[in-house]
Amino acid sequence: MKINVLKRAREVLDIESLAIKALKPRIGKNFQKALNLMLKAKARVVVSGMGKTGIIAQKFSATLASTGTPSLFLHTAEAVHGDLGKVISDDVVIIVSNSGVGEEIKQLLPLLKKIGTKIIALTGNAKSLLSQYSDVVLDVAVKREACPLGLAPTASTTATLAMADALAVCLLESKGFKEKDFAFYHPGGLLGKKLLLKVEDIMRTGQANPIIREDKRVSQALLKITQARAGSATVVDKSGKLKGIFTDGDLRRHLRIDRDLPKRKIKEVMTKNPTVARKEMLAYEAMRILKEKKIDEMPVVDKNNRPVGLLDVQDLLKAGLV
Repeated sequence: MKINVLKRAREVLDIESLAIKALKPRIGKNFQKALNLMLKAKARVVVSGMGKTGIIAQKFSATLASTGTPSLFLHTAEAVHGDLGKVISDDVVIIVSNSGVGEEIKQLLPLLKKIGTKIIALTGNAKSLLSQYSDVVLDVAVKREACPLGLAPTASTTATLAMADALAVCLLESKGFKEKDFAFYHPGGLLGKKLLLKVEDIMRTGQANPIIREDKRVSQALLKITQARAGSATVVDKSGKLKGIFTDGDLRRHLRIDRDLPKRKIKEVMTKNPTVARKEMLAYEAMRILKEKKIDEMPVVDKNNRPVGLLDVQDLLKAGLV
């Protein structure tokens, strides 16, 4: 039997979006109670489930852990085969189950009560055994699944995930969780690098940072640049304070019109008052400046305007920021 797949796809999205919208009137006292239990958890928020809802539970737990709430996933079936030892009385346990029934849940619930944990249920069955044992019940029931057989969890898992996200977002905001906190838990990601990596972490120093006095000749600057394998040299005065920068661009511009360029003093051909960075500046901010100014290098200076490093666009590339 042929079907109009595009029409059917839109119907699936309609069914699932309606399942999410139907949750809004259910956001009330029980939601607040669940959130308060999670906020007051002395240990962790343990999220349990199995099957398709188990996958939702894993995602919920991962979201909590990455947004400042210690969390672990507990497979409902494995819990009654030894993994229950992971749970302590100071934990809050969230059980995700559309039906709220099953042999594993039947075995697990009295054991959790014996341990002394608080239980939050995300279920589509408000009259289930799970609901009866739980301290707080969040109703995620749906009128119909998107599956034409009404068997494969589709709208129900979407609604459950949406409710879980609502809890996670409200929790992180209640805790005052900020971008810098998120970056701390994601140091390997781009956001982590944007918010944690500083200029001093990637700038060139020592022999890789060519510095030359303004009264020296261009030929001497070129030698320093070559030895450092850099694209520029930072120019300073007698006291070591920044006066300018001599770049590959400066070399090309002057070389076309001045055959005696190598003999010139560097102060005659350098770029004066160059754009600079501070070592404590975020590397991502420095990258933005390089892009805006359309330059490839800039000196890094201290509070006394003395160069302490050199930042090259290649350094940002290596750091994965470009």
